[in-house]
Amino acid sequence: MSRSLSSPLSRRSVLATTAAAATAAAVAPLATATATAAYAAPTLPNGTSKDKVLVVGMDGLRHDVIATADAPHLTSMMANGTYGTSLLYANPMAATSSGPGWSTISTGVWPDKHGVRENSFAGKNYARYPGFLARLAQVRPQLSTYAAVDWKPLDTQGTVTPGADAKLVLDGDRDGYTGHDATIAAETESILRNQNPDVLFVYFGQTDIAGHTSGAASAAYRRAIAVQDGHLGRLLTAIRARPSYAEERWTVIVTTDHGHTDSGGHGGSAIEERRTFVLAQGPGIAAGARPADTRLVDVAATVFQQLGITPDPAWGLDGKPIQERSTDPFEALYPALSGRADETGIPAGVLGWTHTAPSGWSVVNSAMGTGGVTEWRGWSFATDEFWSRSQRDQSRELNVRSRGVFAVADSDEWDDKASSGPYDSTLVTPAYAVAGKSTVTLGLTTLYRQEGSQSARILASWNGGTPVEVKRYTSDVISQPQSLTLNVPSGAANVSFRFHYTGSNNWYWVIDGVKVTTS
Repeated sequence: MSRSLSSPLSRRSVLATTAAAATAAAVAPLATATATAAYAAPTLPNGTSKDKVLVVGMDGLRHDVIATADAPHLTSMMANGTYGTSLLYANPMAATSSGPGWSTISTGVWPDKHGVRENSFAGKNYARYPGFLARLAQVRPQLSTYAAVDWKPLDTQGTVTPGADAKLVLDGDRDGYTGHDATIAAETESILRNQNPDVLFVYFGQTDIAGHTSGAASAAYRRAIAVQDGHLGRLLTAIRARPSYAEERWTVIVTTDHGHTDSGGHGGSAIEERRTFVLAQGPGIAAGARPADTRLVDVAATVFQQLGITPDPAWGLDGKPIQERSTDPFEALYPALSGRADETGIPAGVLGWTHTAPSGWSVVNSAMGTGGVTEWRGWSFATDEFWSRSQRDQSRELNVRSRGVFAVADSDEWDDKASSGPYDSTLVTPAYAVAGKSTVTLGLTTLYRQEGSQSARILASWNGGTPVEVKRYTSDVISQPQSLTLNVPSGAANVSFRFHYTGSNNWYWVIDGVKVTTS
């Protein structure tokens, strides 16, 4: 069925009208000159690390538009670094707006942890989940750190700048982003050339303004990307010009907080609004890689990795370094992914589903009804883009902790086409050796929505015997890690697990990140 969990769009309220944009454009040249004169580069303490990181944030930059813009520096980084694209959440987890987006980037955790769900920043939990500069100030205070932003809430709300040894905070909402972006580029270039920083975060906002005023399909938006690419080029050139560059190990990361619709705007659940990317170049980061398992939370984890810092599990990070690949068994299914069959609302070019199970796995549909939507007949394996496109605003956008390909049983979408009989499907794992072990632990990530009489059960089969229920879901679990530890029965040599889902036009169950360990 087609349900709609409607929610108002939450747009970033910066120069959103044509009149405001025109005013900003008119004052931009003066703002550039005045700001450059007024804001001398702050003095940083002398750096202590040969490992150095520059994070460049470009607000509202839709990555699929870069190829049509004059962006040679971004393009070069894609060729010489790792470039992972992904989709954001949507409401009710958080709006696709700047407050949640930059909080996710800075803290390395999703909005259900950092607490920022829209641009009021109400509910922020930076005390528990601080930004990476604040974290560095705690664990590596000898590092020389710097932040430059012209969307002031990133400073006043404590999203990015806490922990920085020096910062440059400008007001793009008041003065216009064109001039202040240029000032940030100039002053950061000066710091890179003439001082010895270790970690820098710089922010450019004009791409978001161009998106609001002209739309992401406009020439004005592409020009804004070109300008910011030029700013990036200045910073890259300044790094290479450093007298100590040959002895240093620089990592440069470029990212964005959300996308934009073609006509302009964001905050909602459209794919174009949810588009994000992480682009990184540096030691140990593969050239030309296009991983499908990268997420926006990976920026902070990559910063720590490149500085040789092992995150404390108590930090609760959701991210992983961009060079670290998922080992989930479903990741092997990319060659088997197909385009749409019955899902006419999904573009034909999106390859994102298969009924082919990974090696050693199987799907049992012997109790399954006939007909229904082909893609979702029994357990399927899908990508975020394909599955979440099947129906917006039913919380499929909240599958944030799945990466790459995941397993999904979706009785709601299956029933959108005539069918007979129940939805009844079982996903079966391989048999895992447990001989001589006292316990076995099943780890996974789950997104589950409960409704009516549907059922979701995990069963264990020892030595191929009768499966025994070991866990049952009876309420929603919104993309959370799960861990189930079982005692190994005497004489058991192996165990396999079954994920049994039944429904009647109800909701869905997602499984990902399956890992079995013994002790």
